[in-house]
Amino acid sequence: MGSKNISQRKRKKNYKLRNFIFYLVFILVFTGVSAPLIIFHGPFTNVKKTIVDAAMTTLSHQWIAKLFLSDAEIQKIRDEDTVQVMQQGNNIKFSNSHDNSIERYNISSGIKFKGYLLIIKDPTRVKVGYSNKLGTQGELTSQIAQDNGSIAAVNAGGFSDSSSTNTKWTGTGGKPTGIIMSNGNIKFNDITDPDKKVDITAITSKAQLLVGLHSLNELKTLGVTEAVSFGPALVVDGQGMIKSGDGGQGIAPRTAIGQRADGAILLLVIDGRTTKSLGASLKDVQNVMLEYGASNASNLDGGSSTTMYNNGSVINNPCNALGERAVPSAIIVNP
Repeated sequence: MGSKNISQRKRKKNYKLRNFIFYLVFILVFTGVSAPLIIFHGPFTNVKKTIVDAAMTTLSHQWIAKLFLSDAEIQKIRDEDTVQVMQQGNNIKFSNSHDNSIERYNISSGIKFKGYLLIIKDPTRVKVGYSNKLGTQGELTSQIAQDNGSIAAVNAGGFSDSSSTNTKWTGTGGKPTGIIMSNGNIKFNDITDPDKKVDITAITSKAQLLVGLHSLNELKTLGVTEAVSFGPALVVDGQGMIKSGDGGQGIAPRTAIGQRADGAILLLVIDGRTTKSLGASLKDVQNVMLEYGASNASNLDGGSSTTMYNNGSVINNPCNALGERAVPSAIIVNP
């Protein structure tokens, strides 16, 4: 009789365990199916917008948005952001005196993002560096800095060699987009129309930072000696350019450059895609630049490329699985 009771208790215990496991599996499956539907078709519009913008900004994750939304719905969400386009003036007047100091600040917004800001007092020290294998392969930001004897650097312009059949969307940095100009010499250019205006981040012979839409002919007229193609402009003549929304690219690792009215150059990186730092929107980057006194500022290539090198080592945490990512160009700081 006793053995029979024991057997019944075991069967009952096994039955409860099976029911519990079934319940857990059901909850996991239900959550996996319903969560995306709630996110993309529920009332949480800010969450939906952030995820859509972030997904559409990367080549490898656009399927996340396209799986649940039509192209028209995605475009409607992205059109909610307003980034003003304004021609940069010539309001910065400064005298260049050599100052070999660099100020470094930790940037933080709670758990949302963390990063670093470098302030280079003498803007004449800031140049564009590029890969020695330009056109076929990029180099690490730190390597570009070391090749040029630079004491600091951040990644700069973008590239277009990522594809589903090429290193799993990571790219090699071998095919830049737009223009790369260094020390007054054009090192790469795929802009066929010299009057076509594209997003440019450039520095003139007088060490003034130019941001926003410019043509190649304008760069010549303005005396530009250093340039890469990337944007958008975030601050122009002391005004933030993002007037509504977060800039339309979601949250991600970010790299940016700015210049204060006294000529000092600001180099900013914000880490992302980790539990310690989720990433920043373009509006977040704009606000940091304004907080530190930028008169003009531009977004640079971000995501897995975001890297800051200073005093012999990479000081941020690139989100690329292998560490630093190969890039075609960098903003470098000479001694």
